[in-house]
Amino acid sequence: MNDAYAVSQRVLGGLLCLVGVAVLVATLSAGGGPLTLGFIVGVLFTALGAARVWIAVRAGDRGGRR
Repeated sequence: MNDAYAVSQRVLGGLLCLVGVAVLVATLSAGGGPLTLGFIVGVLFTALGAARVWIAVRAGDRGGRR
């Protein structure tokens, strides 16, 4: 059960990163700048996904869920 949880956390984090990058690309291609809502949301989604993957990997290094 813990293995499935760990894998799902990494997959979800990766998907959040991809969604964030897609939002950034869409915003920038539509002419948005760094202060537009799409840009800010894209950066936040990318950071959230990266943090989720990083935490899941570090928790896996310790041998389980905390």
